[in-house]
Parts: sequence; C-alpha cells; structure tokens
Amino acid sequence: MMMKLIPACAALIVSAAAAQADLIGVFQTAPNDDGNVGHVEFYDCGGLTCGKLIRSYNSSGQAIESANIGKNIVWDMATNGENSWSKGRIWDPGADKTYRSKMKLEGTTLKVSGCVGPICRANSWVRVK
Repeated sequence: MMMKLIPACAALIVSAAAAQADLIGVFQTAPNDDGNVGHVEFYDCGGLTCGKLIRSYNSSGQAIESANIGKNIVWDMATNGENSWSKGRIWDPGADKTYRSKMKLEGTTLKVSGCVGPICRANSWVRVK
C-alpha cells in the first residue's frame, strides 16, 4: 500500500509545481484610480505563490518612485491546478485594503479577484515580456 502511495504523492507534487511555474514571472497590474500601474513579480514562497511589487509607472508610462516597491502585495496563493490559485491574500496599497483573493491564468492574462466581506473587485493583469 505504501509503495503505491509514494508515486501518487510524487505526481501530485510535480503537477502542483508545474502549475505554479506557469505563474512565475512578472505581470502588469490594471491601472489604479490615478492611472498608475505596477509590475508584480510572482515567485515560490514555501510551496505557495507570492508576488511583490518591483516597479511602478505613471499613466504616461514613466517609472515612478513608490514606498511599496519590494513589498509583497500577493501572498499565500495555493494552486488549484488548471492555472488557477486561491486561498491567498492581495493587498491594494492605494486603498490600504487586503482582500481574500483568487486568480486564474488565461494565456498571458491573469484574472485577479478579491473580496473584503461582501465587497468584491476583479481586474486583469497582463504578463510582461
């Protein structure tokens, strides 16, 4: 019985790592109320997926300084397989609100949604090449 369980567990770990690998990289956020966007770099954080803000741009596309660069704005996202993640959190620095979040990767577009209580928001982020 144990010998059958080991390959099954190994296959599950490999498939979870492969799903997570699809998200690893940099995505541009949707514009905020001021038209600013950020580049978020996703990475493995102890078997889950996290994302930190690495650059910010104004509505003209010029790089701008932000006190939030280097901070995680996405954390503890668990893969559900099939290019989707949930059970994590996402922080909106402009509103200073943290949302329960889920994400789904469709090609080069990352559909991001999050809720605080009954209030939910959703937008799309695009992979940066």
